[in-house]
Amino acid sequence: MSVFTAVMQSLVAAAFLSIPLVRHRYGAVAMAGAQAELARQGVRTTVLAENGMRFDAGGHETAAPAAVAAVMAALAALNLSGGDWARPLTWIFQSLVLVANGLILYSQLTAAKSVQAAFRRKGDPALARIDVPALLKAAEDGFPAWTWTLQNLRHTVVFGASVLALTATALT
Repeated sequence: MSVFTAVMQSLVAAAFLSIPLVRHRYGAVAMAGAQAELARQGVRTTVLAENGMRFDAGGHETAAPAAVAAVMAALAALNLSGGDWARPLTWIFQSLVLVANGLILYSQLTAAKSVQAAFRRKGDPALARIDVPALLKAAEDGFPAWTWTLQNLRHTVVFGASVLALTATALT
């Protein structure tokens, strides 16, 4: 079963690596679309950068998924080697990945509300008057349509492979 678990963990790692790869390839186009939407709304186009909002693969948009992928790859290697720590670390980290992916999905489903709330907390009048749904739509349009299929596939792989890895670990 440890080979099966390792394969599931490798799938999770690959799924997490897809995030920065897509953002790296299309994030600049998404940012340009968002800036064009800001200009259309009469808001300075630098306001997103000034407040740390980006659509590319920089910063935590790369570091967080890459870290998850690295942990999953290390766990896969540990499971393949049959190490004593494989089982408890799989329980811990695979469960954390499952919960974290749930939070990622939730944040994607509530993005407009979350961004509006974050903008209000900043206290910047320019941020407060942004039509956030239009801004996010403009950014989304910078990504090819297939990226939304990839996103759904990524969630399915992460949830499914995590549950299967935990089940296999429980059965061994």
